[in-house]
Amino acid sequence: MSAPSLPIARPSLGDEEIEAAARCIRSGWVTQGPEVAAFEAEFAAMVGAPHACAVSNCTTALHLALVVAGVTPGDEVITVSHSFIATANAIRYCDARPVFVDVDPATYNIDPERVERAITARTRAILCVHQLGMPCDLARIVDIGRRHGLPVIEDAACAAGSEILWNGQWEKIGRPHGDIACFSFHPRKVITTGDGGMITTANAEWDRRFRLLRQHGMSVPDTVRHKAAQVIVESYDLVGYNYRLTDLQAAVGRAQLRRLPELVRERRECAARYRTLLADVPGMRAPDEPEWARSNWQSYAVRLPDGCDQRTVMQFMLDRGVATRRGVMCAHRQRPYASEHAPAQLSDLHHSEAAEDGVILLPLFPGMTRADQERVVEVMAAALAAAAAGSLV
Repeated sequence: MSAPSLPIARPSLGDEEIEAAARCIRSGWVTQGPEVAAFEAEFAAMVGAPHACAVSNCTTALHLALVVAGVTPGDEVITVSHSFIATANAIRYCDARPVFVDVDPATYNIDPERVERAITARTRAILCVHQLGMPCDLARIVDIGRRHGLPVIEDAACAAGSEILWNGQWEKIGRPHGDIACFSFHPRKVITTGDGGMITTANAEWDRRFRLLRQHGMSVPDTVRHKAAQVIVESYDLVGYNYRLTDLQAAVGRAQLRRLPELVRERRECAARYRTLLADVPGMRAPDEPEWARSNWQSYAVRLPDGCDQRTVMQFMLDRGVATRRGVMCAHRQRPYASEHAPAQLSDLHHSEAAEDGVILLPLFPGMTRADQERVVEVMAAALAAAAAGSLV
């Protein structure tokens, strides 16, 4: 009998989440309501943020962050091409222009030196990414933002539970250390609500605006109207959005949040085991974790030996029951962005392109056993040996 297939990821959901959803259904209130408010308070406490606002997903979180930070049509936002396309799309939603800079090849995160060189009179914000859960060099980026009067928005989609050494203390990503941090609860992430997002900030006025904009610009939330002893008629004084999280999602999120420390601990153990196992595979490069960072290891990215065809290796592994994913995509290679950047700028994204083309993501999820990981590495080693022998098909 063949071994069962190993997926790239698997959400960790169980009886606690089932009971949380059932509790919400029994309450009769399933849209944005008390569960959302409790999830926001608990998430804020977990990361150490003064304010947390739940939204429908991280893309909407990024959009609201850019709008509230003052990004308007014609502005420029410095970010990376090397990220899921939602990062660049959120900038486009504001009719602004993403200015792509290259990444550090060791961490696949935004290169601070390139950020400073990209600043122009039209720059309105810096949008950095904690790629695959690995914290970027936030101290340097925040310093650049402060010196140039630019808000720093963190795309922390993958980084729930990740930490950074900040002024000698380990602190959670999302505190926030920049001005705004945005999280995702997609099933590929460390904790999930099916889909969903969270925005954290220390700015009370910005948090108020997030809450107004996420609910159509409604002056009085429906939760307030529901409890009122007198008739209340709301007004709509600006154009808002339907970016709300539901109570059903939030109830599951609260259960997931309680398990986050254990989920991160297990992922970090898996990452350490991969590093040990990969040491015996010639030519493989395991990901780097800077001494000032603690990743939640949402994904485990390895660089293939030079000259090794990424997709052929991935197909070899898939044929043997091990799923992988290519390196993080580059938005500038996609049609909506390829035509708007000068060739000279795009040629300066070689580290980003090399990461997309030469990196693969290995399976990593809660409940993964040592035997599972040994199997992944064995199959990958076999793929590389076949490639070296010219027999990889």
